[in-house]
Order: sequence, then structure tokens, then C-alpha cells
Amino acid sequence: MLDLTLLLEATREIASMRIIRQRAHARAGLLGNPSDGYHGKTLSFIVRNFYAEIVLYDWETLEILPSKEDRGQFASIHELVHDVALHGYYGGVRLIKATIKRFADFCAERTRAGEPGYVLGNQTFAIRYTTNIPRQVGLAGSSAIIVATLKALMDFYRVKVPKTVLPSLALSVERRELGIAAGLQDRVIQVYEGLVFMDFSTSASAVQCGLECGSYDELDPHLLPPVYIAYTREHSEPTEALHLPLRARYDAGDAEVRQAMQVFAQLAADGRDALLTQDFSTLASLINRNFDLRRSICDLQPAHVRMIEIARQAGASAKYCGSGGAIVGTYPDPQVYARLVEDLGRQNCTVLRPNILGGD
Repeated sequence: MLDLTLLLEATREIASMRIIRQRAHARAGLLGNPSDGYHGKTLSFIVRNFYAEIVLYDWETLEILPSKEDRGQFASIHELVHDVALHGYYGGVRLIKATIKRFADFCAERTRAGEPGYVLGNQTFAIRYTTNIPRQVGLAGSSAIIVATLKALMDFYRVKVPKTVLPSLALSVERRELGIAAGLQDRVIQVYEGLVFMDFSTSASAVQCGLECGSYDELDPHLLPPVYIAYTREHSEPTEALHLPLRARYDAGDAEVRQAMQVFAQLAADGRDALLTQDFSTLASLINRNFDLRRSICDLQPAHVRMIEIARQAGASAKYCGSGGAIVGTYPDPQVYARLVEDLGRQNCTVLRPNILGGD
């Protein structure tokens, strides 16, 4: 017979356990990317259709639990090869581990600098993640895991990282801990949500809490015309496949790449102006130019380029959401959207209207 006292103690322990849930959503880079990693400017919006969720709770040791994304079991060697070809070698556990380490280092740095509120206690926790963001298609699935983890750690340890600094802290996880070439855009929109114009130019940036932060202008999402997203799961690639060669060329002084980054930034600034004046024709043209410029300086997967071509033939504007595999653009009427669904559907692409504001 179960001891009633032990049962009551167990019930009280469960009731007192803190359970923290935090989400970060996918995003679409509407204009300016990939200039965010090169002191450029971008215009992005959140995509609430997809998210990464972190669950963190009191535990007797610090434990990181794998999810189905960190699969280690396959039906055959051929299935393993297929999975690696689509998704690469990494799941989310390394991202969470790197985020926890960087968060602890950041808090120690701020404490040494004499800033109050960053001392971490000795509490331990278990942490796990789930995500429904399509992998390796340029919808910012990795940064979503990092941002959600940071938000959960802030809640757990009652640390308040300034909103303007949090995206830069998230980026430092990938750059410092994992050696991933990336820019601030994804982390900014995942922290601020909605629709944001971002200026990463030297003149607009400032160092806060030891990290370089840009200038972020939150815009009314109602300014947007009808927008769509389309993605494929069949021809995904890791973001490093695009960003590492581009970074190498930029750092080597490649004049074509350096000039392109300036043009990308101007396209974003012009896009903000087009939104504010509701000039959707100009906005569509800028979106198309953004992709055409990327195509001129990067080697792109033919399957991804074909998505752009099909979308344009249907009457929509189109560019990459991020590094490839997902596209974003505007469309003038429901008939064009219907053609997008039909024509891209033949290429095994999913087409959707992004949920930016939340709700149904």
C-alpha cells in the first residue's frame, strides 16, 4: 500500500516545480538579405505558422534531452545517407548546449563589468525542444531554437537581457561557440516579431553589453500587401553552403560582392519607403531585384531557382527567404495566389500565407 505521506510529499514537489515554455518563430527576409552580416540593412517579418519551443523545468541535474530531430536510429544505411543529404549532421542539442554555455559566459562577463542582475544561482534544470520549422530551407530554424532557449534561461534565472542586446547575444552563440557565419537579421525578427526594418550600418550601430547592436525600426505589419511563402523539403541545404564562400570572397576584398552588399542594403531602405507610401508595384520590383542580385554573385541550386521562375511566371514577385529552399514574395490578387499553389505544388512545394499578427 502506497505511503500517504510520501505521496503528499511527491505531490507538493511536483506542484512547486517551475515549468517554463518559450517559443521563437520562423521568419522571412523580405528585402536586403544577406547584407545583415555585412553592415547592411534588411526588412523582415515573423512567420508564426512555424516555431521552435523550449520546455525547461527544475531538475536535480542539468540535463539536455534530445528530440526526434536528433535521431540516431535509421531503418538502413541508405536512410541515414538520405537524412544527412537533406538535413546535415546536426540537430538541436548542440545549439542548446552552446546557448547555455554562451549565456553563462555572458552573465559572468556582465557581472565582472559591475552590472547588477546577472549573477546566476546554482539551480539546475532539464531542457528539451521541439520544432516544426522546416529544416535547412532558410526559415531560420536554428536561430529559433537559440532564441527560445535564451528566453527560457532568462526566465529561469530571472535575468533581464535588454531587448536590443538579445539578438546580438543569440548571434554570438553561432559565431563564437559554433563558428557559423551568420548575420543579425534572423535573431532580430525572432526577438522583436512583427515587421522590422533593420539598419546594421556602422553609423547606426552601437556596442551594448559588450556586443554590437544595430538600429531596429518596428513597422506596422498591416503595411504589407498580400505575401506568400513557398518551400521545398526535397532540396534543402545548410546555410553554411551559401554564407561561407560569400564571406570568404568579401573578406578577400572581392569588389563585386562588396558592391552587392551596398545594393542589398539600399533595396531594403527603398522597400521600407515603398511600404510607407503603399507603392506595392515598386516593392515587388525591389523583391525581384534582390534575388537577381543574389543570383549574380552566388552559385544557387537549380531547383531553388526554378521555384523563383515559376512564381514569377504565375504573376508574383519572388526572392529567397534566407539561404535557399524557401521563397517569399508579393502577389496582386487571389487568382495569382491560386496559380502559385497549383504551379509550385507540381514541384512538390508547399505554399502558404504567413501568419504575422498571430491569432487564427
